[in-house]
Amino acid sequence: MGTAILDGLISSGMDVANISVSTKTAASALAIFEKHRVATFSLEESVANNLATVDGADVIIVATKPYLITEVLEELVEPHLKPGALIISVAAGITTQTMESALPLGNPVVRAMPNTPAIVGRAVTGIAAGARASEEHLKLAEELFATVGKTVVVDEDRIDALSTISGSGPAYVFFLIEQFIAAAKHQGFTDEEAKLLVNETFLGATELLVASGKDPAELRRQVTSPNGTTMQAIARMQEANLDQMFIEATDAALARAREIAAGK
Repeated sequence: MGTAILDGLISSGMDVANISVSTKTAASALAIFEKHRVATFSLEESVANNLATVDGADVIIVATKPYLITEVLEELVEPHLKPGALIISVAAGITTQTMESALPLGNPVVRAMPNTPAIVGRAVTGIAAGARASEEHLKLAEELFATVGKTVVVDEDRIDALSTISGSGPAYVFFLIEQFIAAAKHQGFTDEEAKLLVNETFLGATELLVASGKDPAELRRQVTSPNGTTMQAIARMQEANLDQMFIEATDAALARAREIAAGK
């Protein structure tokens, strides 16, 4: 995700001279440098390189695993960390209050929850401000994540719920595509044919939905002739209670996000 955000920032025209990156390994740091020519540091070479990365920065994006967030933030101290620097986290389940408590200089914090289509510039990013963040901080975060897609500002008590929809959503779509491909192969198509049929159907249907501006239910009805083949398929899906299954699935994801926030 950090790499996707970096790609978006540079594609938007940000001067590479104003960007520094810290990664875990020297190999990943070298790969990023060779691609973008930004200043790169690795923890493999020095555990102090996080400090070198944030030295004098106005905005710091922390794109680590959730369990590392507090540890990383506690490492950021004066004179390297500017007291007013904005900290933006993209870690699931870690509240702004938790992050603020790990920052002795009182830095403002914003949580952002982008999804993996950021890699192709089609992310949806939920953004929530911490107690110390101003409207200007929130606007800055929106501008940053607009480089990789669309943004939605929400209260922090909704950010975990948002992550169960747009954050985890690509995985749900990929899982559905997997099952649809398996069904196509069951109907006698080769693996290559099945992938072509299913991938292009999902892509085409999504583009039609966006281009038409219509409600998905309306488009579905247009394809579903009375007593036709599509109607039989939809009826079977309804019998399987897919609507309730999606509610239960997102509830399960939200429960796990709350466990992460509680340190479980």
